[in-house]
Amino acid sequence: MTNDYRPLEGLLVLDLCQFLAGPYASLRLQDLGARVIKVERPDGGDLTRGLYLSDTVVDGESTVFHAINRGKESLSLDLKDPGDVAKLKRLIAKADVFMQNFRPGVIERLGLDYDAVRAINPTIVYSSISGYGADGPWRHVPGQDLLAQARSGVTWLNGSADDGPVPFGLSIADMMAGAATAQGILAALVGRGLRGRGAHVETSLLEALIDLQFEVLATHFNDGGRLPERARFRSAHAGLSAPYGIYPTKDGYLAIAMMHLRVLADLLDVKALEPFADREDTWFAHRDEIKELVAERLCQETTAYWLSIFEPRDVWVSKVMDWPELLEDPAFKQLDMVQVVRNALGNDLELVRSPIRINGARGHSGRAAPDIGMDNDKISDEFNL
Repeated sequence: MTNDYRPLEGLLVLDLCQFLAGPYASLRLQDLGARVIKVERPDGGDLTRGLYLSDTVVDGESTVFHAINRGKESLSLDLKDPGDVAKLKRLIAKADVFMQNFRPGVIERLGLDYDAVRAINPTIVYSSISGYGADGPWRHVPGQDLLAQARSGVTWLNGSADDGPVPFGLSIADMMAGAATAQGILAALVGRGLRGRGAHVETSLLEALIDLQFEVLATHFNDGGRLPERARFRSAHAGLSAPYGIYPTKDGYLAIAMMHLRVLADLLDVKALEPFADREDTWFAHRDEIKELVAERLCQETTAYWLSIFEPRDVWVSKVMDWPELLEDPAFKQLDMVQVVRNALGNDLELVRSPIRINGARGHSGRAAPDIGMDNDKISDEFNL
């Protein structure tokens, strides 16, 4: 299905952010139709251009950079050069959104803090992303994803009881902060449309990770400060009882979500589960013992066998898939989540598309991330910079 309705079309976003959180937010705005001009240093641009996952390099640049900056334009400006700052200010006067994620204090020294930008454009929506907030004792601590995970407590929710702290295998602080920023910007744009006023949208990596943990923190706050207890065996969620977890089968892995243990005991025909089957008070207290009994039985048959037993009974289970299996599955292909974009050298890259559909259709970028300053002439001519 094609879709010519792009809800943010006509909005101009100036993105001065680097790395992942800010660019992820502006990527989502771009996917929804906004025009995003990425303002970069002339000498090297966004540092993410040199951030490599594994050893994957495409035409001398990082696939991470292309994935998170596809479809944007690049304007190279030296913010220590008064002439370039003057150009940026002329552009600010015509923009709808201004985004920055400099360390606290830097944007003020550049003369581009919210009050300064609002003086140029009173209705602009201005967003700031920091590591730990603009004030407080951590304001100058490096705002990096793993370091934010380490301070947030989230690493004590992964892995099993004997593992120590386990970080997520993704840059979740950046992605969650970016998503929160995009939400805040969209809300501020709606507010501007209703009341004619701009706003300053702020969040941080730490705040985003605290929000990510809201359900388990609510339990902690209201249960005498009890800490999360990861299962020793096959842990999957520190706050949920057996049988919740991922288990090996004869030829793969099976995920089992929340369910009544009586149903599982009957389907597995494990007599040792009987003392626990109808006593819900034991499912958390004896979580490891129950999981070990479940695991011992599941590994005796194939994943397909267990799916044939569980799925007709509407038990919440799933085969655990790896990427090759997922990407070849018809259900994934029907989502049409992969797009081919072309970089400045004319080479094609496969990248993930937006998770959002509007009127049944998903946006398509068309081109990969820009070279540094490749849109300078076009933007300068258009905006008389």
